[in-house]
Amino acid sequence: MAFKPVILWTDALIYLLVAAIIAFILYARGSEPLRAPWRQVGRSRVAMASLVVLMAYVGVGLLDSIHFQKVLDPDAGGEVHYAPEVLSVLDVVLAPLRAHTEKTYSAPFATHLYTKETMEGSNAGTTRGYPRLQYGGAQLANPDGDEAHDLAITAAGSTLQAAGLWMIVVCVVAGTMSLRHRRAVSATIMDIFAGRTALPWNVILYTAAVLLLLATLAGNLGLKYHVLGTDKVGQDVMYQALKSIRTGLVIGTLTTLVMLPFAVLLGIMAGYFRGRVDDVIQYLYTTLNSIPAVLLIAAAILTLQVFIGTHPEKFGNIAYRADMRLLGLCVILGITSWTGLCRLLRGETMKLSQADYIQAACAFGVKHRRIITRHILPNVMHIVLISVVLDFSGLVLAEAVLSYINIGVDPTMNSWGNMINAARLEMAREPVVWWSLLAAFIFMFVLVLAANLFSDAVRDAFDPRLREQ
Repeated sequence: MAFKPVILWTDALIYLLVAAIIAFILYARGSEPLRAPWRQVGRSRVAMASLVVLMAYVGVGLLDSIHFQKVLDPDAGGEVHYAPEVLSVLDVVLAPLRAHTEKTYSAPFATHLYTKETMEGSNAGTTRGYPRLQYGGAQLANPDGDEAHDLAITAAGSTLQAAGLWMIVVCVVAGTMSLRHRRAVSATIMDIFAGRTALPWNVILYTAAVLLLLATLAGNLGLKYHVLGTDKVGQDVMYQALKSIRTGLVIGTLTTLVMLPFAVLLGIMAGYFRGRVDDVIQYLYTTLNSIPAVLLIAAAILTLQVFIGTHPEKFGNIAYRADMRLLGLCVILGITSWTGLCRLLRGETMKLSQADYIQAACAFGVKHRRIITRHILPNVMHIVLISVVLDFSGLVLAEAVLSYINIGVDPTMNSWGNMINAARLEMAREPVVWWSLLAAFIFMFVLVLAANLFSDAVRDAFDPRLREQ
């Protein structure tokens, strides 16, 4: 085997989360009360466009969650050794961006460095100027005159390539629908783009076209130029932004795995049993809310850093240490963010526990566990789903804020927060290096906007009062 699979803690939890989502989809398909709201979400054009964008982010994050170590040449004794660096499938896909490292800063689509340096002249003298980049525009003999033409040719070819890929996607979708409904492919395509389908496939395909165009442009131009420039050590900024997607998704999703058990269990217990149980749980989350969240997170992260520093033998390399700090951040964010959902579930459970069918079940001697699992929990799931999708964007932004004040993820891990943190000094230098901050802002803005738009549609579909209206 030319590589050794590596499963980090966050990788295992991501696989578990994907399995849980698949199981929920299969369960929801057999439950009409769950299928009806999701059908309403599917009819929303904005929600479906947002879902396509989110799926693109998820695809990049999943590619970055399959890790491995390369095999080195065996030694004289024939023993196999592995490279200390842990790579992912996304690193293989983005190998040109990862390998094309310059000396220092370069602007987007630049062919020269961003700062002047002392260079040797043709007459054995020295001059001050902007050296050529090693990779950016290296194929151009005359950068000043040929760059615009090369960019136009590459963009035109990328557009044609994206159009071809999009037509293949359209044919696959239309062919699948025509087989299912036993109609001609041409008639199905006309129905799709006329908006006469149950799902807004026209909006889905238009959004996919935009994403395919951006992907082909970035891929083809990224082989020749640094599309989003390079940072202080010459690393491609677009590579950093794409690698940061996994960190944002992990913070936004794995924190939910930590938060939900506390919120659901304690919230339902407080609202159902009341009395001393309710008093203890109220005291618990009131006390937790009285502690400033930033101080609690900082204390937990610093404690974890001390543990990692004093026990280096427990962590194989930098990737394991950075992953453990990321997991610790997810845990502490989950512990500090479950109180709001717990309050909502407590109030809803109190209302449901007074319903006639709950009172009848208690009178007939049905066990509390069965009442909670069969009657209470299914009737509060809409609140859980709404809270989960609404909290996702807030958690993604929280990572950026925490990394900005140096208590977020490990500095060696790619994240939008670390990019913004590094941009503090870059914005203060002369000339200003602005592209790192802009790249982190664009990628984070698109993800958070798509998540918010999709969560609005889910909230409208699952909220009983809005559904009745």
